[in-house]
Amino acid sequence: MATIIPTGREVLTLREAARHLRLPENDVERLAVLGVLPGRRLKREWRFLRMALDEWLRRPNDKALLLQQAGALADDAALPQLRRSIYQRRGRPEANGVRA
Repeated sequence: MATIIPTGREVLTLREAARHLRLPENDVERLAVLGVLPGRRLKREWRFLRMALDEWLRRPNDKALLLQQAGALADDAALPQLRRSIYQRRGRPEANGVRA
């Protein structure tokens, strides 16, 4: 594993993170507030780790990952019973025309 040599630029401000991602500052802040983008708000200022932003860019988007995981469960024999028990605990019938 490669050794990471600190350059003093690992922690970025909102402006620096936006520049790094090539996005408007408002978009970066909105994504951070929503928890989509890894960042921390310290009092009134945002801070981002460059490595965390780079890793975020490498990840598949959350929707694609969720669909991939759901597809992996499609052939699971326990899925119909699990679905029924979830709806029973919620106290309502299954939605969208899906039947138990």
